[in-house]
Amino acid sequence: MYPAFQRYSYYSRTAQRETPVNVLLPAETEEGRRYPVLYILHGYWCDENWMSDPRVRIPEMLANLTAEGKAEPMIIVCPYIYCSKNMPRCTAMDYENSAAYDNFINDLKADLMPFIESSLPVLTDRESTAITGFSMGGREALFIGLSMPERFGYIGAVCPAPGLVRGTEDPFNLENKDLRFEHDAPKVLLLSAAEGDPVVRDCPELYHRLFTDNGTEHIWHHIHGTGHDADSVIPHLYNFLRMIFR
Repeated sequence: MYPAFQRYSYYSRTAQRETPVNVLLPAETEEGRRYPVLYILHGYWCDENWMSDPRVRIPEMLANLTAEGKAEPMIIVCPYIYCSKNMPRCTAMDYENSAAYDNFINDLKADLMPFIESSLPVLTDRESTAITGFSMGGREALFIGLSMPERFGYIGAVCPAPGLVRGTEDPFNLENKDLRFEHDAPKVLLLSAAEGDPVVRDCPELYHRLFTDNGTEHIWHHIHGTGHDADSVIPHLYNFLRMIFR
C-alpha cells in the first residue's frame, strides 16, 4: 500500500491566519532518522490539494522510485502558496492577486519552513532541501530558489508563469541579469516546458534563454504532447525526484 498525504496546519504570521499544508512521509520511517525535504508549489487558482491530488500520482511515483533505488526517501510538502492578509483566496488574475503569490516567499521563510523543521524529521541543510512548482508555483519556485540559494540545493519548475523578470508580466520579481547565481549554485536546476502550452506560451523558453545567456547551468526539459496540466507535471516530477538528494 502506498503512503498517503497527511494534512497539517500552521499559523502564518505573514498571512495572519491558520494555513493548511499537505505532507507526504516516507512509506517506512526509521526512528531517529531525518529525511531530505521537497517543497512542491501549486499554480494560480489552486490550493494545497492540487499537487497532492491522485491524478498527479506523487505517492505512487516516489514509492516506486525509492523501492527501485532510483530516488532517495524524502518528505514532500505541498503548501498553500496564496499569501494575503486581506483575502483568503485568489479572486482574479491581476496585480494584487499575483502579489499575494509572490508574498509566499516571506511565509516560507518566516512561518512554513520553521513549522516543518520543528514538527517533522527533516534535514535542514541546503543539500537536503529542494523546491519545485507548476505554473505560478513554478514562477515562485524559481524566484525563491534564486533569492534563497543558501537554503535550496535543488530547484525545479514546470511550465513556469510569466512575471519572474521585467517585461513578462507585472508584478515582476527580477531583472534579466538576476537569473544567475553569484554563489551557492544549485546542484540541479531543472526547467521543464510543455510544447505548445497555451497558457504560459513561450515564457519557459524565455527563462531558458536568459539562464543560458547568464551562464547559469541548468537542464532544459522540453515535453512533447502535453499541455498546461498534470500530464506535464508528472514527467517533470518523475525526473526531478530521480535527480535530487543523490
